[in-house]
This record gives sequence, structure tokens and C-alpha cells, in this order.
Amino acid sequence: MRYNQVKDLIEWAAGFHARMARQYSEAAEDAENQRLEMAFNYLASRELKMKTGLEDLFHDGSDHSEVLELWFDDSSDFPQPPELDRLSEQTITGSIEDAMRTATSSHQRLQALYEHRAARAKIEPEEEFFNALAQGHNSEIRNIMASMEEFQGV
Repeated sequence: MRYNQVKDLIEWAAGFHARMARQYSEAAEDAENQRLEMAFNYLASRELKMKTGLEDLFHDGSDHSEVLELWFDDSSDFPQPPELDRLSEQTITGSIEDAMRTATSSHQRLQALYEHRAARAKIEPEEEFFNALAQGHNSEIRNIMASMEEFQGV
């Protein structure tokens, strides 16, 4: 669909986080050692937190409703959603390093998507909204990297 509302993108992103949480949970069940299982469970919990945070935007009573109802034309080519969908459908296995790469890659792609939307914002609240989401993913990347390094050292 060419035209979407911001809320459609946010619902898609929340669904993406849910799919990634499922992937990490399944990977934890199949993990070869306890450290890897803990790392995957950690990533699953972080994804669920991100999902919940996005869903809360619809119910938090804030002034985000103005932005969520905005329409945008996505005829410009930004490939992150299909790439992210493929990422959420692949089986996640391997080492803690592999888990960290997958997690940071997905958050970097979401950050790029939000930065793309901020750059094309029609009103200042929309730009601020997407910039805040992008900054949240930047912070999440740092948290994941620090935590995964701790799992490597456990």
C-alpha cells in the first residue's frame, strides 16, 4: 500500500518486535549452553519491552495521537521493512556474537527507518516523534552490546 498512517508503521514495528521476541525465545529453548540461553532470553525480554513501549503509544493519553493519525506517502524506496521481515523469519542460532550481530542489525535498521521518516516529516511533532524513536534504538543498541559482552564474560 502506498499511503499509510504513522500508526500503521508503529503497529508494524510492534509486531516486528513481537516476532523477534518469539525467535529469541525459540533460540533460547534450543541453545547449546546456559550462557547462550540467558543471552537469547535477555534479547527476547528486550524485544517485548520495545513492543510494549510502542503499543503504549496508542493508550498513554499523550499528544501522540496527532502524529499517529498522520498520513504519509511511502513511494520513496526505503528497504528496511522487507529486510526486517526477513530477519524476523529466519531461525536464530549460533553464538553470543551471532545473537549480538542480529540484535544490533535489527535495531540499526529500525533506527534508519525512523530517521528516514523524521527526515520526511511534514510537521515538527512528527519529526520529533520519529527522532525520539530513532534515539531509543541507538540507546538500545548500546545496552544490548554492553549486556551481550557481559554474557560473554560470565
